[in-house]
Amino acid sequence: MAHPSPATAPEADDETGLRRSITGPQLFFYTLGDVLGSGIYVLIGLVAAAVGGAFWIAFAVGVSIAAITGTAYAELVTKYPQAAGAALYVNKAFGSRALTFLVTVSFLSASFAAAGSLAGGFASYFSTVWASPPTLAVTIGFVVVLTVVNFVGITESVVLTMTMAVVEIVGLVIVLVIGIWVVAAGDADFGVLTDFDTGGTNWALAILAGVALSFFAMTGFENTANVAEETIDPHRSFPRSLVGGMVTAGVIYVLVSMAAALTVPTEDLAGSDAALLEVVKAGVLPISTPFMTTLFAFIAMIAITNTTLVAVVTQPRILYGMANEDVVPGVFARIHAGRRSPWVGLLFSAVVVCLLLVVGTYAPEVEGTNLVERLALVTVVFLLFIYSLVIVACLKLRGRDESERTFRASTPLLVLGLVGNVAILAWSVDDDPTSLLWCAGLLAVGVVLYLAERLTGSRKEA
Repeated sequence: MAHPSPATAPEADDETGLRRSITGPQLFFYTLGDVLGSGIYVLIGLVAAAVGGAFWIAFAVGVSIAAITGTAYAELVTKYPQAAGAALYVNKAFGSRALTFLVTVSFLSASFAAAGSLAGGFASYFSTVWASPPTLAVTIGFVVVLTVVNFVGITESVVLTMTMAVVEIVGLVIVLVIGIWVVAAGDADFGVLTDFDTGGTNWALAILAGVALSFFAMTGFENTANVAEETIDPHRSFPRSLVGGMVTAGVIYVLVSMAAALTVPTEDLAGSDAALLEVVKAGVLPISTPFMTTLFAFIAMIAITNTTLVAVVTQPRILYGMANEDVVPGVFARIHAGRRSPWVGLLFSAVVVCLLLVVGTYAPEVEGTNLVERLALVTVVFLLFIYSLVIVACLKLRGRDESERTFRASTPLLVLGLVGNVAILAWSVDDDPTSLLWCAGLLAVGVVLYLAERLTGSRKEA
């Protein structure tokens, strides 16, 4: 997530800036780890329901648009190798504090919504192991536990994240192995990969709906821009590592989607809240199916925990940075004396996410949209808005602050990426207008905090 107040972001140097220690290969795996998150564990069933057996196409289109957006980030990073990300680029291009504030709050809001959606996905897999606890209790308990882990310290959180990332990849490898096994046994019906079961919806619109959901799984690459100040030779490393990591993650997603479609009937995937678990339940591998089902459920929960923990780590630190720049009340800049964690922001973030879960659970569903899908769409709406602005900023900043080492993205591709982002954004809002109410509610939280700081600041000055 982007840090606030990009105008004050310092240039990295040997004496006062962050230490440049991240190599090109490390940056590649950092990007891969950010993108290769748990979204596919949570949303693959919803994508299958929108498109049919050819839902892998939605992932392919999604990764293509995301990769094009990544080239805009790559160009801007080589111009401004600083740690502020999208907020910095928008500020450079438009010079508007209001727009920069909106971008920062949108990132924070997207993180809140993503954490809520992932908590719902965690509960779906949890219920396959222990069905007794109410879903709301599981989701809130999940957020509380991760909040405690984050309070213990950032170092412990990062170590835990790295460990869980390995487990996360193992789960996707299991799905790929099952798919290969089905193909090798001659049981694969490749015709399903071109089957569009859209319930009467135009196939192009169905793919667009699927892309809107699958895009949730492709987010995360924007975090890579925030380590620009710590990367060795960012002009050379970023374009290859950023785009390469995204494409690699996209290929894995497409292959996992194909493996799932070839193994399990599309209607079973579409009807499951834990769709990848259906692949394991098919009993293809010569291993105890109950054992594999339980094992994979735990792997999925660990994968979802990994991605959610990153969001939980990010949220209070955005608030911390905003407080240091007098954008939100100074209380959010408080650090716990013992644990050195931004505990006020951490508690506030946990409360916001829990409120999202409560409202999402008890508010009437609109047009059959469940909590996981609704919050995923809210996340996508925020991020597509930011991605579109980044591409516009990239085009607007052409000819400024450039050198012979600046990476230059393809202009036609950037235009295509902008059209793609806007099209997905328009579809997401049209398909679920209620998402705008959720977006407005989350943005209102940021505005209230800003106004509180203005009022508090006025009293202090007086």
